[in-house]
Amino acid sequence: MALNFIANQSCNAASGQTLAVLDPSYGEAFDTIPRSAATDLDAAVQAARSAATSTWGKLTAAERGRLLHKLSVAITANGEELWALEQRDCGKPTAQAKADVVALARYFEFYAGSADKLHGQTIPYLDGYSVLTWREPHGVTGHVIPWNYPMQIFGRSVGASLAAGNACVVKPSEDACLSLIRVAQIAAEVGFPAGAINIVCGLGHEVGADLAKHPGIDHISFTGSPHVGTLIAQMAAERHCPVTLELGGKSPQIVFADADLDAALPFLVNAIIQNSGQTCSAGSRVLIERSIYEPLLARLATAFERLRVGPAAMNLDLGPLIRQTQQQRVWDFLSDAQVAGIPMVAQGVVVDDAPESGFYQAPTLLRDVPVNHRIAQEEVFGPVLCALPFADEDDAVTLANATKFGLVAGIWTRDGARQLRMAKRVQAGQVFINNYGAGGGVELPFGGYKSSGHGREKGFEALYGFTTLKTVAIRHG
Repeated sequence: MALNFIANQSCNAASGQTLAVLDPSYGEAFDTIPRSAATDLDAAVQAARSAATSTWGKLTAAERGRLLHKLSVAITANGEELWALEQRDCGKPTAQAKADVVALARYFEFYAGSADKLHGQTIPYLDGYSVLTWREPHGVTGHVIPWNYPMQIFGRSVGASLAAGNACVVKPSEDACLSLIRVAQIAAEVGFPAGAINIVCGLGHEVGADLAKHPGIDHISFTGSPHVGTLIAQMAAERHCPVTLELGGKSPQIVFADADLDAALPFLVNAIIQNSGQTCSAGSRVLIERSIYEPLLARLATAFERLRVGPAAMNLDLGPLIRQTQQQRVWDFLSDAQVAGIPMVAQGVVVDDAPESGFYQAPTLLRDVPVNHRIAQEEVFGPVLCALPFADEDDAVTLANATKFGLVAGIWTRDGARQLRMAKRVQAGQVFINNYGAGGGVELPFGGYKSSGHGREKGFEALYGFTTLKTVAIRHG
């Protein structure tokens, strides 16, 4: 049985209630986690407050950085255990699970080196004054971590918060807790003081809501759906608690006729099948200049038909979706598309060895998708790629910006001037030119426009969100 981790101690929920942990590859329970409630969250917040005002908060920035580096090294040393937990919990193919461990270690390595480089400024002002700014931690930060990339999102939010000097209370998704519990234990083993990192498992509408409302939480980082993000922001606003929200996307890849299609093709495919399409930044729309629409669709169809889906341990192109309700969500989108007469170009194959009880979905390529159809507007969060033709740059920009989201965009063209024009006009927090994702990019600020959220994670920019700025004006004559 997995347990909460509060003040460097493993503990069950005060109620003793538990939730089943399912293996998505087989649809079967293999473990349990605590079903925590307000009492358990209170204990975690109290532990974090104690750490923030004493042991953790009294460390110098350099000392925090050294502990973060120790954690990075220990994550790598325990990598096999961590990726195995992540694989079974989330249904990730082996290659993806291993890559997530590498990214987690890299986040803590990056923020270890950043901890003592978060500087203030001096500001020229009136004669007889010296003015300076300090960056101070909020105190206790709350982190609501989703199930699609638990380790990576833990690294980019908790790593930055710890580097800035905060103590953390983490509420993982009830569908994916196991790796994060183990990371918190490893942190304690390498010397993190009690209360610096606390993990409280449970249901989102119970302990997650309690976290959003808790008066002892000074800042909230949330990654998830726009609907839940709105609820969290509303609850936090009742007490003027700042929030960072990353709320998904409907990201376009825009392919012009002069693009290197050999280079683009693997990116176009991988951007929608990675993690079985359960990725906020998935390239779920491919916008293709009309003169190359048919030939590129044919190449995409061939690539899709070669894709194989199966249990995580088989390490195929795709593993299962996280749960049955997510599988049903994808089915509902595809059913609506079929009713609307949207042509399906190609599908991959769920292998014969895949258990019927697992939550599998073959990757699907659709063409001529109406821009206003819900499958072109809403986040499917599954391996479904929508193809739309465009006439020229203006048309491409109109289509790219035609959803409520604005997280990521890819632009494929050899024309340097066009690259810059498009990058300026597309509404997205990250724009990739002749690539997509830049290999993960721990250093690259990440966040969205419009309903994709606000605030930035990753890179040095994330540290600013986990601090508050204080201005000190000294009159000395």
